[in-house]
Amino acid sequence: MSAPFLIFGATGGVGSALASKLHAKGHPLVLSGRNEEALSKSADQLGATHVAGDVTHEDDLTHIVEQATTDDGIAGLAFCVGSIDLKPLRRITSDDLTAAFQLNAVSAALAIQKAAPALKKAKGSVVLFSTIAVDQGFTNHAIVSAAKGAVEGLGRALAADLAPDIRVNIVAPSLMDTQLAASITQSEAMAQGIAKLHPIPRLGEAEDAAALAAFLLTDESPWITGQVMRVDGGRSHLRTKG
Repeated sequence: MSAPFLIFGATGGVGSALASKLHAKGHPLVLSGRNEEALSKSADQLGATHVAGDVTHEDDLTHIVEQATTDDGIAGLAFCVGSIDLKPLRRITSDDLTAAFQLNAVSAALAIQKAAPALKKAKGSVVLFSTIAVDQGFTNHAIVSAAKGAVEGLGRALAADLAPDIRVNIVAPSLMDTQLAASITQSEAMAQGIAKLHPIPRLGEAEDAAALAAFLLTDESPWITGQVMRVDGGRSHLRTKG
């Protein structure tokens, strides 16, 4: 068996779409998430190994990585874990900021730290996830923008630290129609309004981000590292109306 791809957050929208894409290309998978039942179901469908755990618990991270490591190492790690906590500044607490930073940045850093020897053995790749809100400055996004901004800084730093053996890239999508964003997209009027802000006027789908992540994880992108790549229907750079 060749080295597997380890997907954290494998039962979420992007994580599950990424798992399906990698499976379709014949890559072995190790799926991780908190929901044992959902994880087991996904693993059975894809013929994958699964390891349940909470990424905010360091012992769980250690166990997940140990279970994913083969004699050939780990071919790639995708950290498809995140949060969208939208609040105006006046309502933000230190607990809000700390929890978001712990989930998005600290857990990602520790997961990569623990997997680094196995990734190096397989000349593997890492993909992290951010958001275009980091460089666009959207209202009520202080918590998620601060946390995901840390992820972008982490990804670039680790791309330098781990070169040339391990590539690290970041995918930064615009709003996607996934369960994570349900609090925003459940209003049809709001979803349609946001969709129209994109030059390609729709919300993103999990498959949009997963397609780029699969490309960056595999040997189809052997000379790409340290990049923040946007999947956003053109929203971050294009203006089609005056």
